[in-house]
Amino acid sequence: MTIAADCASIAEVLWQRARHTPDRRAYLFLDELGSEQEERSYASLARRAHAIAGALLAVAQPGDRAALLFNPGLPFLDSFFGCLYAGIIAVPMMPPKRNRERHATFAILHDCAPRLILTTRALAGPLRERLMDVGLAQIPACTAVEEIATDADGATSDPLHRSGSDDIAFLQYTSGSTSLPKGVMVSNGNLRANARMIAAAMQQDETSNFVGWAPLYHDQGLIGNVLQPLHLGAPAALMAPNTFLQRPHLWIEAVGKYRAHTSGGPDFAFGLIADRFDPGVYRTLDLSCWKVAFNGAEPIRPAILDRFARSLAPLGFRREALYPCYGLAEATLFTTGASVGRGPVTQIFDRASLEQGSLQTAGKGARLASSGRAAPGVTLAIVDPATGAHLPDGKVGEIWVAAASVASGYWRRPEATSATFEAFARDGTGPYLRTGDLGAVRDGELYVCGRLKDLIIVRGRNLYPQDLEATARGAHPAVSQGGAAAVAITIGDAERILLAVEINRTARHANDPAEISAVIRRAIRDEYDVMVDRFVLLAPGGLPKTTSGKVRRQALAQAYKTGELALWREDGRYPAIGPGREAQTSEHFTRAR
Repeated sequence: MTIAADCASIAEVLWQRARHTPDRRAYLFLDELGSEQEERSYASLARRAHAIAGALLAVAQPGDRAALLFNPGLPFLDSFFGCLYAGIIAVPMMPPKRNRERHATFAILHDCAPRLILTTRALAGPLRERLMDVGLAQIPACTAVEEIATDADGATSDPLHRSGSDDIAFLQYTSGSTSLPKGVMVSNGNLRANARMIAAAMQQDETSNFVGWAPLYHDQGLIGNVLQPLHLGAPAALMAPNTFLQRPHLWIEAVGKYRAHTSGGPDFAFGLIADRFDPGVYRTLDLSCWKVAFNGAEPIRPAILDRFARSLAPLGFRREALYPCYGLAEATLFTTGASVGRGPVTQIFDRASLEQGSLQTAGKGARLASSGRAAPGVTLAIVDPATGAHLPDGKVGEIWVAAASVASGYWRRPEATSATFEAFARDGTGPYLRTGDLGAVRDGELYVCGRLKDLIIVRGRNLYPQDLEATARGAHPAVSQGGAAAVAITIGDAERILLAVEINRTARHANDPAEISAVIRRAIRDEYDVMVDRFVLLAPGGLPKTTSGKVRRQALAQAYKTGELALWREDGRYPAIGPGREAQTSEHFTRAR
């Protein structure tokens, strides 16, 4: 911690750790079976970073952008730190592999206008061809990092460029859940401030081992599982997202094997573990080491927390280790979190009051999980998004944030920057970051209710899509984990409800679509006293989602209107509002977008 406190940039932290603890393991990457594949000590990582920085500065200059397109693995880290060592602005992104990913990837490339692309030899050839296809042929040839020789003296050599606290370290592109991706300008100062917040809130130090599987181009993976361990001087064991998705138990096994203090992911990951839990798989695994099982990046479902804790309790996991939290890329990563050792705080709120914008405790209704309290140095405000007035405790409004970790804005988007990062309340306080999320503070705890743009208003009632989706998922076993999305659509002159449900892979042939529709519609009607006006069944993978697994509700509504969804089954009380098509056979399961 002393090393980190004295450094102005994350590059300096690596340099100092390579000087003082050169042989200490920094990162370990596990293969698809959970075996150790490759590792980096601080010294070996610094050597690779120094060599790549030298190659970058031969063709670019500090302040230029370098796009990083890698499959999961430690070469990504070599390149990321190489950019930091050179003062080049890194732009992590997913390599384009499937049609649904191409649009966002190439939109990012157009937006950030990189001077060069860093990748691997295996990806360089296909990337060049795709760059030609989308009009980016003027970008210099992709550089394969394997072809850059390691600098034998780079471990203790200074970074080739000394970046200041206000200099941009990298662009974290938002997931585009409601719009095209925008590049958040994350500075060295933002990273240092957020690292201190996380360490204090999660009670971490150099003994706090990490295990992570989130994508390294995503803020949770890059900052939470890579940069935070470096800040602390703690080791991290990493695996590919697909390794977790295909073999979820490997995450839990790695937590026990590498004695992780901190490990977590989005809510769906906890649900996946609970759904597939088999005590025989884990045998004598000991999870008593796990102190911070953070759950963030999407709505937190109390029922999932309960099932996860019950399932893993025989392995020594304590419910008190569950750590709900809230953050966003525009604030670097982390803004609120639970109290370590206390466990999740949940409350049941009256549903009618919630629909009117107020949290009132009740014996039955909507059970919500708190996302914790504001981290040290974070000012949290709940504001009426229409008037800018501060709202009292218990009232639902837009969540506004002020902190040293809040970024300066979006890359080359002055209007969007002004609207999002420079908000002032009606009483003149500010500037605040407008998160676009709805929530309320009660007894010091933040309860996140949903996205402002996703709010469904029916007959004057505010319905949160997350609630409808949770009911749909629990109503029928054919619905996949995270496989429901509710969104408002306009039919005639009225706002109506579109509910899309994704069928799980094992249930798609065994269930009657009409029966699935009837059961879910009835559950929604009985619990919320509203009708689902358009109901569609989609194949596995058919819901538009971000790379971190969040449902892109606005993209779903648009795709429905324009007929871009390949529907397995659709029914509703109103005529179709667009050229959407209904498949009559199960063949569309394999052809759904």
